[in-house]
Amino acid sequence: MNAWIDELQQLRATHREVMLVTVANVRGSAPREAGARMLVTPQQCSGSIGGGQLEYQCTRIAAEQLRNDATSMRFRRRFPLGANLGQCCGGVVEILFEKIATDECRWFDELFRLYSARVPVVMATSADQCYLVTANGVSGTGAADAPEAIVRIARSMLCEGQHRASSIEVDGRPVLFEAITESGMNIAIFGAGHVGSACVASLSAIDCRIRWIDSRRNIFPQAVPACVSRVECPDPLLELAAMPPGSFYLVMTHSHALDYAVCQRILERGDFAYCGLIGSVAKRRRFEKLMRNVGLRQAALANLTCPIGIAGIEGKRPAEIAIAVTAELLRTRDADMHAQACDRRPSGLVVVSD
Repeated sequence: MNAWIDELQQLRATHREVMLVTVANVRGSAPREAGARMLVTPQQCSGSIGGGQLEYQCTRIAAEQLRNDATSMRFRRRFPLGANLGQCCGGVVEILFEKIATDECRWFDELFRLYSARVPVVMATSADQCYLVTANGVSGTGAADAPEAIVRIARSMLCEGQHRASSIEVDGRPVLFEAITESGMNIAIFGAGHVGSACVASLSAIDCRIRWIDSRRNIFPQAVPACVSRVECPDPLLELAAMPPGSFYLVMTHSHALDYAVCQRILERGDFAYCGLIGSVAKRRRFEKLMRNVGLRQAALANLTCPIGIAGIEGKRPAEIAIAVTAELLRTRDADMHAQACDRRPSGLVVVSD
């Protein structure tokens, strides 16, 4: 997620010294993926690179470096996750430490400008440089001498819509590539009742954009997370046109008739990643019967998920339903991403060099 960008900008605005701690590379088993971050100031730390002794030691190192007189610095440390560190993951992680000057940090200033303007950009971070690659330009540190291979990989990520960070070896050196773009996971939640509210609270913690829709007036809370757009609309069906292909839909309105109309329209559209309807098996059977009567085929009806949520969670409290639904959407998202990665993956190991 990109929340660290906003948080780092806020910390700099208060004139605090900040150490940016990033998982730059992972080999084998590790508690967090490449691109995981935490921010360390003399008073606090936020975010996580996995907890345990790894995070404790990295926080200690970052705090020590904040006491250093140097205005800026960047260095990497390698941590085997074995008995010596007090962890048993068995893998190896490389951590990038960077002290962010509160008065000036040109690469971050440029990143924040692009991010605020919603310009898709890929950060390509090596041990000593941070390149910012857009479709039309390269900025950041050392931009004038950015290796062609790095620019090519970054623009390929932009073209293919890749969102997950990855460490790729370029000219014998690991480079962390991260797309700083709007999330590719678009979710429409129809219904702002207790379960809808719980789903928004749960899903807003992951990397996604949520369009929260209800026909009732003054139903939404005054404050919602930044990734959530509230839509009060007399005819919620009109909002389906705002959703891009591959979206995730949760249908849980106050009206069975409206639930039916929304589900029918989604299934007729057919270009969704997930269509979930709150309710029982009996509700599903009733809806399927009505939809067959209007010409929907069984192949389309099979793509309706009802009941919603991963199997094995029996609780009916809104928070419990929301957790089960969030898990189901994440499982669907990751399966789709894995399938897409397999389609793109070349045979054999590829090491990029000029």
